[in-house]
Amino acid sequence: MRNSPSPALRRRLAVAAMTAAVAGIALAGIAFHASRAASAPTAADSADYPAVAVQTVRVQQAVIAQPVRGYGIVAASGSSLTTINLPYVARIVQMRVQAGQRVTRGTPLFVVQADPAAVLAATQAKSAVTLAQGELARTQSLLDQGLSTQSQLAAARKADDDARQALAAQNQSGVAGGNKVVAAPRDGVVLQVSVAQGDQVQAGAAILQLADDGIGNSRPNVTLGVEPADAAAIHPGDTVTLHGLSTALAKAAIAGRVVLVGAAIDPQSQLVDIGAMVPLGQSAFMPGTHVSADIATRSGTHWIVPRAAVLKDDQGAYVFQITPQNNARRVAVTIQVENGDRYGVDGALDAAQGLVVSGNYELQNGMAVQTGGGAPR
Repeated sequence: MRNSPSPALRRRLAVAAMTAAVAGIALAGIAFHASRAASAPTAADSADYPAVAVQTVRVQQAVIAQPVRGYGIVAASGSSLTTINLPYVARIVQMRVQAGQRVTRGTPLFVVQADPAAVLAATQAKSAVTLAQGELARTQSLLDQGLSTQSQLAAARKADDDARQALAAQNQSGVAGGNKVVAAPRDGVVLQVSVAQGDQVQAGAAILQLADDGIGNSRPNVTLGVEPADAAAIHPGDTVTLHGLSTALAKAAIAGRVVLVGAAIDPQSQLVDIGAMVPLGQSAFMPGTHVSADIATRSGTHWIVPRAAVLKDDQGAYVFQITPQNNARRVAVTIQVENGDRYGVDGALDAAQGLVVSGNYELQNGMAVQTGGGAPR
């Protein structure tokens, strides 16, 4: 083994080989980092950015509101109901309407015949006035002749006044002999009929109820319940859109406005009552219909943007717009209104620049971008 290197020589060769390997790895690492540093994007040279594919939409300012959901019933408010009754005992001769029927002012509702005792009382009131007038005149004549006293004249005048007042009350009640037609005092819907043809009704007893149809009046004809936390944002005049809860009315909608906001929590429902006036007209929302409603609150003019366009970090909410040079521009925004899949925001947005709605998570301020169609859509 004359040609075999000595142990000391082998050790020197191994050390040299390891030193060369370490130096090679170090040089490769330096070259790699130099290459990355040369290709890293900078704001000053956006042309070196990798172009990020994004999708954009146009942005504009418009009126937007934040909806509050409520549930309730049509014509459930007491102030929207009118009870039809009579101030005297009478018999129902004929019913001209039925529950659910829509009527206008002056429409005949029913025919009644006053109780004979009530008619007699009205007749006696007229006779009493005639008698009192004659007695007053006679007493005055006797006083002029010195045959009567002032106290007798005063008593005659009081009797005349009492008789006139009694007659006025009878006339106001509308008691008359024979049949009398009672007409609707206003437009509405017959909500409930409490009597039947031939019934004898007492004075003041409810005969039927009329519910407002919401046309031409300002009284609430829909009562809604909302969460107490949402009630503070609701004000009279806010727009209300009713939706049916039944399958038949699932796609039906009708708009009205808030006229009353409750100031207390209902102890049974634990909700705050909201009164709305909705012009039901000939709609399918008849009295007693259960509905849901969207109440438009915090209505105002803001930039309307899709939810997908808004991002958030430790600096707050922001969006990206695309400059004419196809670079991403970060814009800080303040969310004012949430409405479904849209936000109403305030910020320094530019209506001429596209708003990024897809691909924005990959963006940084100043990055080069590539839109799907080359321009905002």
